[in-house]
Amino acid sequence: MQAPAQFSVFVEQSNGISQSGGMSPLTKLQSVLSKPFMPAVFFLCGVSYDTVTLSRIDRLLDNLVLLLYLVLLGGLIVLTGRLGIESPPEREALLSGSKFTRWVWESRPYYPMASQFLLGGLFSAYAIFYSQSATFTTTAIFFAVLIALLVTNEFLRNRLSNLRILVSLYAVVSFAFFTFFVPVITGFMNAVIFLLGALLSLGVTLYLVQLVYRHSPDSSGRQPLAVMAPAIVLIAMLVGFYFMNWIPPVPLSLKFGGIYHEIKRTGDQFELVFEKEWYQFWKRADTTFPSDEPVYCFTAVFAPVDLNTTIYHHWHYRLSDTKPFMHADRIPIRISGGREGGYRAYSLKQRLDPGDWRVDVETEDGRIIGRVAVTVVNKTEAQPRLATVTY
Repeated sequence: MQAPAQFSVFVEQSNGISQSGGMSPLTKLQSVLSKPFMPAVFFLCGVSYDTVTLSRIDRLLDNLVLLLYLVLLGGLIVLTGRLGIESPPEREALLSGSKFTRWVWESRPYYPMASQFLLGGLFSAYAIFYSQSATFTTTAIFFAVLIALLVTNEFLRNRLSNLRILVSLYAVVSFAFFTFFVPVITGFMNAVIFLLGALLSLGVTLYLVQLVYRHSPDSSGRQPLAVMAPAIVLIAMLVGFYFMNWIPPVPLSLKFGGIYHEIKRTGDQFELVFEKEWYQFWKRADTTFPSDEPVYCFTAVFAPVDLNTTIYHHWHYRLSDTKPFMHADRIPIRISGGREGGYRAYSLKQRLDPGDWRVDVETEDGRIIGRVAVTVVNKTEAQPRLATVTY
């Protein structure tokens, strides 16, 4: 009679039911985690955490964490690929080897989950960094791609055993990292530095594929090339995005910008004068401006420490919203990095014609960091109420 009793207890415990009739804590946790809404909860919590903790794109600790994620993800890709092409004798050797090699093999079902976590962390961080430089222009296209990949990653767990998909995603995350990390560490920002970052991402991805197939019996090289081909195409496409000005100009970002009547510097502060009625508590710059008066465009552009570059205030004009904007002036401004609130500078124009005006804050290669807009109207006799804000 003892054997049936022991069997009964085993069945109850394996179904997560304790002897007292309730569910065990582990089973309750598994039940909660299996709810269909939990991926969305983890997604929102992860993005919220990154938004709070990721402060500056040139912060050493943040970049080291991202680099660690890239290294760990690369290691998982190599293991996934190697274990996927092992022959039966090699697998038997693994299982009969040391505890560590057996643990590596037995942990294989968890590789997709770990890859998904690392990819989610990288895409989330990149979305935050690139959002600071993206504007509602073509430079937002790459940022939109990152957001799409961040969301899609939540549904890719069952596909993250596919080596070709993993290598392609790794090419994108390494590209997004090196194209802002290289300018941060070199202090330069131009097309050559961008291409250097793209080549680094391509080289690292190619090295991973070589590690996977290093001892492969396929001497033709067709299989590694088939795995690497989508990654090469993706990197080439992203390089094309750059030359079409579709990639935000990270690590630069516009912290503040506006149109003003007058600008004075007092100590370390700029006093910015603009029109403001008593009820316009939200207003910090002019949205309309009288014609035939000097107009100032003030901007604060963040750049990493030791990065010195030239930006441009590119003034555009159109007579009405039915007309296209036309070039009016492009004023160079030399900036230095390091200030948390951004490098402050302004440009001055005299006697603007009535119509719509905008100032695109651009890099040397024409990528838009930010935009300031104002409508110029005919001057009236009424005296405006002026207010001052400091920055």
